[in-house]
Amino acid sequence: MELRHLRCFIAVAEELHFARAAERLHIEQSPLSRAIKELEEELGVSLFARTTRSTRLTRAGTLFLEHVPRVFAALEQARDSVRAAANGFHGQLRIALSDGITPSRLPAVLAQCRLDEPEVDIRLFEVPLSQQIKGLIDDLYDVGFAQSDEVGDGILAEPVWTDPLMVAVPERHPILSHKRIPLDEVLRYPLVMCDPVVCEGHARQVARVLRAVDAEPLVAEQVASLDLMMTLVSAGFALGLAGASQIIANREPGVVARPLAGRSPVLTTYLLCLNAEPSQTLSRFIERVSAIELARENTPSAAPKPDTPEEIES
Repeated sequence: MELRHLRCFIAVAEELHFARAAERLHIEQSPLSRAIKELEEELGVSLFARTTRSTRLTRAGTLFLEHVPRVFAALEQARDSVRAAANGFHGQLRIALSDGITPSRLPAVLAQCRLDEPEVDIRLFEVPLSQQIKGLIDDLYDVGFAQSDEVGDGILAEPVWTDPLMVAVPERHPILSHKRIPLDEVLRYPLVMCDPVVCEGHARQVARVLRAVDAEPLVAEQVASLDLMMTLVSAGFALGLAGASQIIANREPGVVARPLAGRSPVLTTYLLCLNAEPSQTLSRFIERVSAIELARENTPSAAPKPDTPEEIES
């Protein structure tokens, strides 16, 4: 089995069309078909079910597709490690970010890492939650952030940051007559929601909040990032639901952040790592994450604490 076999397999698996896969790989269709046949003979199974009209993955092909991308991810990380060593770095920290939204305190943590340990090369990977969990288990990542603690066995999920859930509202929207917006009032209008596949943890937390109201949300659009959510809110397409610090950091013109009525729910960000003895580099990183939040809570001039949303002014 060679890497070319795996590249051909991924192209066909994603395109489900041999001609398009060959075009994508800049090769003729016959060597592509031959490579797939060689791979199937090597594995002793059929990876694709082919007819004159369609190509689809078999069950074996579907299972194989779950593993092959990690081979290329590991190779890419090996290249990165070598390049980092050549550039004078003496260690590496691989951080996975899930749920489509970068944790708002992360820049301060990374800046402190650079100050304390400039010799450690830091790599960031934006991946779906399921891929982050697999990557932590397979040693593709050292640590991760996500907005879910439903991570299965072998992974620790420690809550590290919280943020009040707020309503992102277009300027001049009639709902702005409320200084604190009732949740049932929010559900009278279309919403921009995070895609539950891309932003799994964030979507789960928001869904739990919305279940408190006996009404189905009218979803105008599902998006993969906070930036796009705020763009659509600014354009007047719909309302959005996101963390207070995330809306403020986005600074999209034409967006007003308002708290929910009552005691506003919070979004929780979790630090994920293997349930095992961490390396010294990882231990120091986790300590910095905790120190950043502690310093923020103890700074009188800091922004309002996320667990006291009543103090937030619109």
